Amino acid sequence: MITGRCLCQAIRYECTGEPILIAHCHCESCRRQTSSPVTTFVLVPRATLRFTQGQPKEFSSSPGVWRSFCADCGSPIYYRTDRRPNDIDLYALTLDDAAAIAPDCHVHAAEQLPWFEVSDDLPRYPEGSRSDPPLRYGPKQNL
Repeated sequence: MITGRCLCQAIRYECTGEPILIAHCHCESCRRQTSSPVTTFVLVPRATLRFTQGQPKEFSSSPGVWRSFCADCGSPIYYRTDRRPNDIDLYALTLDDAAAIAPDCHVHAAEQLPWFEVSDDLPRYPEGSRSDPPLRYGPKQNL
C-alpha cells in the first residue's frame, strides 16, 4: 500500500493499487505547479486512491486537466486528465516513503530546461506518450 500526505498533514491518502508508471515530467505546466525544474509522478489506478484525512482543492490548469493541492499549505497532491480517466498521477514527493520507488522514464523531455539535467540512464520521451521512440537514454552529452 502507498501512503502519503501534504506538508502540513491536513491531507492524507492511501492507495492500494500498484504503480502503473513512475515518471519524471519536464513540461512547463508541471514546472509551474511545483516551482521546480522537474516533477516526478507515480501513476496509479484512480479507483485505488482514497483520502483518509482532508480533501485537496482542484483547479483546471488547461482543458481536461486538473491539478490538486492542499488549501492550507499549498502542497501539490495529484494531477488528473480526461485523456486517462481511470488513472491519477500522485506527486511522488507526497509519498510517506518516496525512497521506495524508482522512476521508469522521463516525459516531455523536449521541454526540458537547458540548465537542468538528471544523470540517470532512463529513456527521455519527447512528449507525454511513450509510443514514440525516446529522444535519448541518459543525460545530454554536451553539458
